[in-house]
Amino acid sequence: MLLKNKVKSKSGFKTKKEAQLAAAEQETLLATDFEYDTVTISLKQFLLSWLNEYKKDTVRKNTYELHERNIKNHILPYFKNIKVTDVKPIMYQKFLNSLTDKGYSKRTVEIIHGTMFNAFSKAVIIGRLTKNPCFGATVSNKNEKKKDTLQYMLSDDIPKFLQEAYKYIFFRALLETGLRKGEAAALQWTDINLRENYIDIKKTLDFAAKTTDGLFGETKTYESKRRISIGASLSAALQKHKKWQFENKQMLQDDYRHDLNLVFSRVDGNILPKSTLFNAFNRILKRANIDKMPIHALRHTHAVLLLESGADMKYIQERLGHKSMMVTADVYSHVSKKLDQNRIKNYENYVSSIVELDF
Repeated sequence: MLLKNKVKSKSGFKTKKEAQLAAAEQETLLATDFEYDTVTISLKQFLLSWLNEYKKDTVRKNTYELHERNIKNHILPYFKNIKVTDVKPIMYQKFLNSLTDKGYSKRTVEIIHGTMFNAFSKAVIIGRLTKNPCFGATVSNKNEKKKDTLQYMLSDDIPKFLQEAYKYIFFRALLETGLRKGEAAALQWTDINLRENYIDIKKTLDFAAKTTDGLFGETKTYESKRRISIGASLSAALQKHKKWQFENKQMLQDDYRHDLNLVFSRVDGNILPKSTLFNAFNRILKRANIDKMPIHALRHTHAVLLLESGADMKYIQERLGHKSMMVTADVYSHVSKKLDQNRIKNYENYVSSIVELDF
């Protein structure tokens, strides 16, 4: 059975030229496989369809959830039941301004803007819109956050910290590898080779996961998937830690979470809750008489130690899993007092070898 092409027709044109222009437009739409909508859909319908058809299973879980939150918590509450074709540039600019007026940081508003711009760009591509109303919109600098001073542990404080943290190999591992806490918490024994002393970072732990299926997620970026080497002392400490876990498995038997096979876990093999890590870290800092800082500061500390030991930016970028070397250089170039002191000493030594200085 042959299927005939469905022919669309229009009438009522005032001039022959209008009819010809309409016919040409219709031919273009048919040639690109686009069709006019008989009913214009709402913004809500379009955004939910965009999420399901173009984002689900094509972007990382964290990215999908970010778009979903932006739509649910910010975009739809503002635009409500508006049609997708009724969103205009001035209206959209007022939306961004309203977010700034509510006190959201410039970065947060930029992220929400990214969701809408991405969605409306797709609307143009598939023929829902002729122009993207988000194009040309600006985000106010009013709530731009100043860059915080990078927090890291001074070299002189590290021995005190490790002495107090001896029961918590998790923190030592962060300090010696530069892993993000979610990356370290997601490590399974199959990710570590203690003979050749390396770790494969393939995933991150979702501390808020409701089920085991949702526990392990994608790394922060594609570049975050990496293999890093570890020192012999950390490898030996992990061997000892593995033996301790084996004793727990023997004791708890079926009550142990063998299925998770986590490197860093509670006594029963379950995940380490974020609150437990947070509280333990603060207690260690207090006992060691070190100023309060976030757990993420251990990652920065590792990078600073690498710089002080002479590592170049490319090596640090790859070890930390940064997207680009520019990110690494921007964050860590001028953080170490020791580096500044060494640079001055090296400069003076070099100049002294060339000319005789009067003091």
